[in-house]
Amino acid sequence: MEMNFAGRVLDMSRCHIMGVLNVTPDSFSDGGRFNRPDAALLRARQMVTEGARFIDVGGESTRPGAAPVSVQEEMDRVCPVVELIARELDAVVSVDSSSPEVMVEAARLGAGLLNDVRALQREGALKVAAEADVPVCLMHIQGEPDTMQDRPEYRNVRREVSAFLTERVRAAELAGVRSENIILDPGFGFGKTLEHNLQLLAALEQFHLLGHPLLVGMSRKSMLGTITGREVDERLSASLAAATIAAIKGVGIVRVHDVRETVDAVKVVTAMREAH
Repeated sequence: MEMNFAGRVLDMSRCHIMGVLNVTPDSFSDGGRFNRPDAALLRARQMVTEGARFIDVGGESTRPGAAPVSVQEEMDRVCPVVELIARELDAVVSVDSSSPEVMVEAARLGAGLLNDVRALQREGALKVAAEADVPVCLMHIQGEPDTMQDRPEYRNVRREVSAFLTERVRAAELAGVRSENIILDPGFGFGKTLEHNLQLLAALEQFHLLGHPLLVGMSRKSMLGTITGREVDERLSASLAAATIAAIKGVGIVRVHDVRETVDAVKVVTAMREAH
């Protein structure tokens, strides 16, 4: 299946790497390192050189307990970086935002993917996504980032995440988002315990039944820290294991911090699948 990301057409039956670029002062992994446009562009260029096909620019931290930022502050952080990368680099610029105002401006400046952790639930987001006519990623979250890890509960996490994503796909299509422009993300770590995350990972291939390409992000997350006992900057091996599992299960986009290493891991999976 091919998708057109603002002029860049990619085969979504293959696994592509999305590099994380947080232009925030308080990201859980690299907060403050890339919150100037020149530093952000340098980091994006490095990730593209290493094999990233997507650069995901985020101006609002969504780590557990994160405080919200104003729309204007998010615009000021994200939009100059989106414009620079879209102009300078051969990669799809993804904007990691739930704010309709940010989405509109980012799409105007060349973003090819709207990556919304709230699945277009904010007022006006559905309309904006339909009018932008670029692919959108709808992610599952239980609660809001500042409270999502308080006490997440599910009767059956796979079924409930699937039902939520199905409902959001329906809402997006009714608003005018084309079905072929929809990507889904089960939302690892967003309102889920370790057990919930592992159940989703074990059943990940079942989300293909929803009929849309999948995007996942597990890189350096606390679920991996809980399993391994490692701190954030020591979770490379665990992150590669998670990315490899995702690639084997047919995920189209893996969102990561460590691009070069993940590209190599996915190359092995791709070679195995092609040989088979």
